[in-house]
Amino acid sequence: MWRTAIIRATGAIRSPTRTIISAPFRHYSSGSSNSSPSTVVNSTILRSLKEHYTEVSKMAPPPKVSPPAEFTVVKGALESGGPVLKRTYGDEEISISVMRMVNILPGVDPAEIDADDEINQLFLHADVSKPGQDYVLHFLCGLYPDALGIHSVSLRHKQETSGLLEAPSKYNGPSFEALDDRMRDAFHGYIEERGINDSLFPFLQAWLYVKDHRSLMHWFKSVGTCVKISK
Repeated sequence: MWRTAIIRATGAIRSPTRTIISAPFRHYSSGSSNSSPSTVVNSTILRSLKEHYTEVSKMAPPPKVSPPAEFTVVKGALESGGPVLKRTYGDEEISISVMRMVNILPGVDPAEIDADDEINQLFLHADVSKPGQDYVLHFLCGLYPDALGIHSVSLRHKQETSGLLEAPSKYNGPSFEALDDRMRDAFHGYIEERGINDSLFPFLQAWLYVKDHRSLMHWFKSVGTCVKISK
């Protein structure tokens, strides 16, 4: 129920012009009202924003889910675009970031994607760093409820790991599919040994629900404020 509601409410953002602006132009004409076209439009936008805000604010959050015991949640992660989880493994530090796969696939219209597919397809970024080294081993993975698959393995400078999809400054190596089966299996074993697997999915999925909810509430409030103060 919660995920269905958030998807339906988010649809208002994907096509806000069609959703909340088209209606006013059917209700006024020159000389038919004392209100200016701008006032009517603003009033309609604000009313629609308030209705959506109220609907979203009443949504019950999903059940609380804890990450696997080895990982800790990064403080302030909901307000940033950086890592969500961290852990240590020997002398290594591992950080995990996540986003919905649909948000970064080029040429994909989210409206055409089945809701369950959108919810259950995540992109996971895992950085493995060692003390004294300037570069981290970066894994880009597809994360699903019952599987995790590596899309790419690259070396990134530590200064480049603050953002999820920054352009790398050096050669990234061959594509993962170009590697032979033995090496691909070895890399999967490498991240599995460090707890990077589909056991992360329940927490990261719930975490994204909460982040989406907060972002949606903030969007409604910010747009409403801009409309109110516009001249």
